Amino acid sequence: MAGCRVASRIPRFFHPNFSTAFPTTAAKHKIPQGCHVWMCARLAFSTSAVNYSEVTVEYRSGLPSVTVPLPSKNDRCRFTLKPISNTVGDFLRYLKDEDGGIERTAIYTTEDVKIAQSTTIDQLVQNDFKLLINDTTYTVQAPEQGRLLSTSEDVTTMDDIKGMIAQLHTSLNIEQYQLQREQDILKKMEDLQVEIEPLEKVRKELATRAEKRTTFIVYSGLAYMALQFGLFARLTWWEYSWDIMEPVTYFTGYAMSMAAYAYFIVTRQEYVYQDAADRQYLLGFHKKAKKVKFDVQKYNFLRGQIFQCEVDLKRLRDPLQLHLPMKDAEDITRQD
Repeated sequence: MAGCRVASRIPRFFHPNFSTAFPTTAAKHKIPQGCHVWMCARLAFSTSAVNYSEVTVEYRSGLPSVTVPLPSKNDRCRFTLKPISNTVGDFLRYLKDEDGGIERTAIYTTEDVKIAQSTTIDQLVQNDFKLLINDTTYTVQAPEQGRLLSTSEDVTTMDDIKGMIAQLHTSLNIEQYQLQREQDILKKMEDLQVEIEPLEKVRKELATRAEKRTTFIVYSGLAYMALQFGLFARLTWWEYSWDIMEPVTYFTGYAMSMAAYAYFIVTRQEYVYQDAADRQYLLGFHKKAKKVKFDVQKYNFLRGQIFQCEVDLKRLRDPLQLHLPMKDAEDITRQD
């Protein structure tokens, strides 16, 4: 290592074989043949004006970079941190992971107030602070770029930066996201259609039988009214007179009113022909569904899922969501 110590007194030439590349200088300083000056770069740099016992913060490629002397390794280590996602606690944990000899770390303000570990790095580098490593306290000056960021008129708060980044990410990835989302919805609809297909066949059969039953009841009511009309006409003009049949027709009409009121008491609905027909249809459908053990709740759930997928797909294909020109948007609207 004697030859390597000469490197601190010569110009810093980073050549893997200094004595071969620069024979005159090598002979002047008596450097052994084949000595690698670049292995002694750390020793040569120790004579520069940089103070290796200080903690420095500077911005590199837009990210804060903290250079810290490690007590056990007798070396300096640079930590590049993310200003938004990294916190003070992350930085202190990185220090302990890098040097096992560090037992106690903390960060204080210049007024000796401890800074919480949940504080983000971008807030930390706004002002000067103190870094405590074991029993040594380092005073750290905030970088000029960090101070300018907090007072700039163009960027008022960090929330504005986050919002702009989110908008940029959305603009760059919205098309790919829409395509992926559309494929997921179509695949889900296919799976639901396969699952509901056997239930749909049974439902159609039950619906046909319930519709026939409802039609039979409706026409039976019409036949009953026609039969009643014919019977009263026969009794009025052929068998008896109107004086005798008038009270009969009155009580018959009043009985029909009582039947309509009884329908309201049972169903809590006004007696309307269409509602009554629908009620008979549902009664017949569910009665036959129980016989064949048709799962009505499962069918309704699957049908609701398919409807929701159709709504999501239509909303996803909306011209405003696709950011299409007005002409293309009108064409899609006509197709829908």
